[in-house]
Amino acid sequence: MSRAKTPTYKVPFRRRKEGATNYRKRLALVKSGKTRMVVRKTNKGIIVQFVNFDSKGDKTLITVSGETLRKEFKWPSKRNSSTAYLAGLLGGKKAAEKGVKEFVLDLGLHESTKGSVLYAALKGAADSGLSASFDEGMVPMDKLENVKEEYSKLFEEVKKKILS
Repeated sequence: MSRAKTPTYKVPFRRRKEGATNYRKRLALVKSGKTRMVVRKTNKGIIVQFVNFDSKGDKTLITVSGETLRKEFKWPSKRNSSTAYLAGLLGGKKAAEKGVKEFVLDLGLHESTKGSVLYAALKGAADSGLSASFDEGMVPMDKLENVKEEYSKLFEEVKKKILS
């Protein structure tokens, strides 16, 4: 009987094993050649990043979170559609200043559901002047048009400040 020359078990990538990365999705997004708009939900807020692929490691161009909105505009940082929209709007404006013209949305392992805060961030980036192809039906327009009364005035002020 001969000895085994190679192992019969192949160890999967660490991030795949942890359930942190879907490499098929990532490869498809990277192959597009466009800047990725990475949107992540945390327990307390929203994070929007514009990322370019580099063979040595991804390069983050812009990072905007609810905390950024709180510090710059005194916006109450929460995980809702209004905050996601404003974060996308500010991130899109800053990305346009860095030369980004179009992007592709990267949701990571979050599920793509109609009316999600992830699509509110996408709508904000699209309204800032960047181009992306997406279905308008996925955007939570009812939540963006009917902001709570106590925040509606502040929402419009922050939106005007970002766009000016």
